[in-house]
Amino acid sequence: MSKQTNLVTPVNPMILGKLGSAYGIHGWLKVFSFTERPESIFFYQPCFIYSAGQWKHIKLIDWKHHNKNIIVKLSTVNNREQAIRFTNFDIIIDSIQLPKLGNNEYYWKDLIGCHVVTLQGYDLGSIVDMIKTGSNDVMVINTNLKDMFGIQERLIPFLHGRVIQKVDLSFKLVEVNWDPSF
Repeated sequence: MSKQTNLVTPVNPMILGKLGSAYGIHGWLKVFSFTERPESIFFYQPCFIYSAGQWKHIKLIDWKHHNKNIIVKLSTVNNREQAIRFTNFDIIIDSIQLPKLGNNEYYWKDLIGCHVVTLQGYDLGSIVDMIKTGSNDVMVINTNLKDMFGIQERLIPFLHGRVIQKVDLSFKLVEVNWDPSF
């Protein structure tokens, strides 16, 4: 669980989820969480939205599971019409609120933008996205141009020790044991 901070605005903004459509007449909103466990999104306070060119603190006063969704109650929202004004806003925190990770653990936000090279030095491109699958995470690597194999985008599993040989975030570099002709 993350610690409470006294941030007025996020210094290093990070999207943690999204407010969805209004739910019911009492001002509840659906929430789409981008955290590993969906309800973990509520551990990070304060959280913000960015609206009309300024940061606005949103205070979550209650949340609950409803069917396969999570719904949330904001402190300043008391009816459906007010809730509709918050639809489709990103839920943002400051990345300093995230817990420290152990060895060989990485936040996706830190991996995106890293350059990926094979053990033989072949440049595969840069990580543009990550995908969560049932068994492992997958890197989406964009070559920007079609490479010598005619590939513009690669999907490579993020399997530490098997595929991932080295991650150096200070140099934004990921070294992989991967045949580029795949």
